[in-house]
Amino acid sequence: MTSTVPAVTEHPSAPFPWPRPPIDPPAEYQWLRENAPITRVEIFGGEYAWLVTRYDDVRSILSDPRVSADSRNPGYPRFGAPPEPEDQRLFLRMDGAEHEIFRNLLAKNFTLTAMKKIRPALQELVDTTIDTMLASPEGHTDFVKSVALPIPSTVLSWILGVHAEDRAFFNKAADEALMANDLTNPDAMGRAIAAMNDLRGYIRKIANERAALDDPGDDIIGQLVAAERAGTITMMDVENSGFLLIIAGHDTTTNMTALGMYTLLQHPEQWAQMQENPALVRNAVEELLRYLTVVHLVILRSSTKDIEIGGVTIPAGEAIIPLNLSANRDDAHFPGADALDIHRKARDHFAFGYGVHQCIGQALARLELQIIFETLARRVPTLKLAVEPDELQFKAWSGINGVFSLPVTW
Repeated sequence: MTSTVPAVTEHPSAPFPWPRPPIDPPAEYQWLRENAPITRVEIFGGEYAWLVTRYDDVRSILSDPRVSADSRNPGYPRFGAPPEPEDQRLFLRMDGAEHEIFRNLLAKNFTLTAMKKIRPALQELVDTTIDTMLASPEGHTDFVKSVALPIPSTVLSWILGVHAEDRAFFNKAADEALMANDLTNPDAMGRAIAAMNDLRGYIRKIANERAALDDPGDDIIGQLVAAERAGTITMMDVENSGFLLIIAGHDTTTNMTALGMYTLLQHPEQWAQMQENPALVRNAVEELLRYLTVVHLVILRSSTKDIEIGGVTIPAGEAIIPLNLSANRDDAHFPGADALDIHRKARDHFAFGYGVHQCIGQALARLELQIIFETLARRVPTLKLAVEPDELQFKAWSGINGVFSLPVTW
């Protein structure tokens, strides 16, 4: 028998989302998996959404053709924010043929072949960055500023086609855009929005420069400009796509690098195992991706038809939030899910989503994380926190989890 739950569940009583603890999911997620795995709750802005919390149900929802990522749909969850202007809609929030246009244009930049080509330059960048860190006369540094921030933004500047002389500006603006990490802090959000506008303006500038050339180039901006010339997309699409890749590729990898390092330092026996056996690094990265699931409030959907799942009917036109963080901590799929185990085979996690909207840059993110952690384990095995863990400030109200700073010494 199916049932439709029309009202807010009695537990938890606070509107969703709840502030996230430093690493583990809110306790409410476990309660929901055990008691109300598909349930309708109030979210910020006075809206309602169906939370999907179990692994199998999240997988089913993310592969269901009756579930849409199109942000124009009436039921799309917005957390009280107004709809974005139509010409600024990102392909992350599109469906079907419209979405496929952009994935097909960009996919070749993130294939395994493309990653093989970029690996030597990425290894050199990581080594140079660590050289600079180790040269610190104080013998300590903020790992976020020294390692986690500069590497992803520099790599993105390469593949987008940022002018070498503009990389300092690009990295600074990308870093400031990361301040969009507190849904309750208008000042931080305001500064982040200003930085995002600067990034949009920069992408627009170099896209226009490329459009004036006979050959716009073979980096991502050049490829997108060529597609605009062919009539496939518009110049606004070029700007939107470049902007999305900056935010999605920089914010996520930066936070994953910092939280991943923090987590390994909190599990010294597993950090030591990685140092002794570099072959563990690939597996460790997958387990860290599962365990942390830093991108935990970005996968948003709505129903286009009635959907029966787990004995519950989600009516057409309603908001759905598939909680990938909850799914990745589901003991039914990952036994002992709340424990970090770098020997676990966890590649089927949902850290990059699932289905047709799965993260297009996941191969690049994996490569960056593998090289960073392998190099640190080999070159800086004595790395340790320079403060007590309870002194760190985590991004508890962010849609992408992270830590503001990570003081380390060696």
